[in-house]
Amino acid sequence: MSKKLDEKYQSMDEKQQKLLKIRHTAEHVLHTAMQKLYPSLKKAMGPATDDGFYFDFELSDKITEADFPAIEKEMARIIKSSAKMVRREIDADEAKKTFADNPYKMEWVDEIAKRGESLSTYQMTLPDGKVIDEDLCSGPHLDSVSEIGAVKLLSVAGAYWHGDEKNKMLTRIYGTAFETQEELDKYVSLIEEAKKRDHRKLGKELDLFSFSDLVGSGFPLYSPKGAFIRRTLNDFVEKMQFDEGYTQVWTPQVAKADLFKTSGHYDKYKDSMFRVVSNFSDEEMFLKPMNCPQHTQIYAAQARSYRDLPLRLTDFAMLYRDEKPGELSGLARTRAFSQDDCHIFCREDQVDAEIDMALQMTKKIMGTFGFKYKYRLSTRDMQHPEKYLGDPKVWDRVEKWAEVIMERNQIEYFQGPGEAAFYAPKMDLIATDALGREWQLSTVQIDFVMPERFGLVYTDQDGSQKHPVMLHRAIIGSAERMMMILLEHFGGAFPLWLSPVQVTILPISEKTIGYSEEVLKKLKEKGIRSELNRDADSLGKKIRNAEASKVPYMLIIGEKEVEAKQVSVRQRGQKDLGAMTIADFVEKVSKEITEKSN
Repeated sequence: MSKKLDEKYQSMDEKQQKLLKIRHTAEHVLHTAMQKLYPSLKKAMGPATDDGFYFDFELSDKITEADFPAIEKEMARIIKSSAKMVRREIDADEAKKTFADNPYKMEWVDEIAKRGESLSTYQMTLPDGKVIDEDLCSGPHLDSVSEIGAVKLLSVAGAYWHGDEKNKMLTRIYGTAFETQEELDKYVSLIEEAKKRDHRKLGKELDLFSFSDLVGSGFPLYSPKGAFIRRTLNDFVEKMQFDEGYTQVWTPQVAKADLFKTSGHYDKYKDSMFRVVSNFSDEEMFLKPMNCPQHTQIYAAQARSYRDLPLRLTDFAMLYRDEKPGELSGLARTRAFSQDDCHIFCREDQVDAEIDMALQMTKKIMGTFGFKYKYRLSTRDMQHPEKYLGDPKVWDRVEKWAEVIMERNQIEYFQGPGEAAFYAPKMDLIATDALGREWQLSTVQIDFVMPERFGLVYTDQDGSQKHPVMLHRAIIGSAERMMMILLEHFGGAFPLWLSPVQVTILPISEKTIGYSEEVLKKLKEKGIRSELNRDADSLGKKIRNAEASKVPYMLIIGEKEVEAKQVSVRQRGQKDLGAMTIADFVEKVSKEITEKSN
């Protein structure tokens, strides 16, 4: 087992460990079945994942979901065979002989040998001793394939080898496995619901965002409604920050390489940065992938005293990262995005209070969206100290300090070895959405490294020069990714305060258009985002269109409503609230908007 996987495995409870083994073993059953059905294929690689497993194949045949029943039938036959999973330790020479006809396995052998790690395979062995499969693998696995309770293939997709479009396109088959059929059925039901909530599908249906081949993959284009949601999310965070004494700055999207060399990002992160070429200068420049290096220069622009601290800088500027094309996925992973970044420069004795404030702000915002969450303490990979900058003794102290902070704030957390940034450990918030899926959102980091590398100082009370502590903090993280999560969390039915259109007015006939326009004007005067459907469609069609557009409220206006100077209110989800005066409706909606209820 690789070190990183072993650490993850050790952090799991017994049930999670069993599930990982089931899925890892099911992945072997998949590629064994595929070899039986498609003898000329070449196996690439495939891991167990948090949701199941996948495997990449080089195939001359085109595989579709229509082929899944035959593949699953062969997998079921293998599972009934009670084959054992037998580990075999081998050296690089023997591994190369075993996988001589497979360039993908040969590449893995070379990489593992180069890292100085041991090599092993797992043989799938029938009760009579016959080996029906052998694959390069470090485990862990079940003792027998018969322990797999239920397995199902889910989808098929193309995937570049190593996610690089310069490499060969492979066929990736996704699946999942559980101890029981009941657990599998429940999961499949969630998958079907997730498909309905897919943000790429909803984004198109609700006209929120799009992508263009002419613009480039990974660069989202926001329609008016999508731009409104994105701006509203940022404004929501920014208002809360302003109320707590944070100040917004704005920094350019381009910076010289020297900035990133000083921060350490050049050496650690350069492959993920876009290089910028000037027509008039030979300077090496990059689109910025993060805000922190430029924020150090705002701090450095003036002499600072202990009285000036804390200095809290927020920034919603655009960021750019050169993600591999095969890893781009709607708004989940883009090449252009913004973050609700904040960098706090403070004295060491101010750190606790600043982080406590940030944690409380985060708690309030997560509560607004209805997210349950926990924290991951992302620490160093102790086996690879070369990956990190700074004094190990300072790292020891800060990692322990982060534990004390979370315990003092009564925060549930778990360890995440190897997940730290190269300059600091992280307190990463993991939120759970309506479908039970987990997403990393906010983060807090205590950084002693960057202030020292940039020579940032302040004059202390005794006249001495000291380095400030730099706290890195984001709450919703990327606005793009947060939009994706919220789209799927709410199924496109955003809460009233976040909906681009809050009310749609549906006149029953031409006779009621005049009064409907009066209602529209009054709603807009009160700041309620409203629209009037003037189409000549039937009322039923107008209601269906409004429901499809996920508009929170519909006001139906017929001759009876005109005469009574009222509106008939229908809430999203086919809930009829009856007749109200416009004043009563405005009061109700305004209260809901103010409270930001879900």
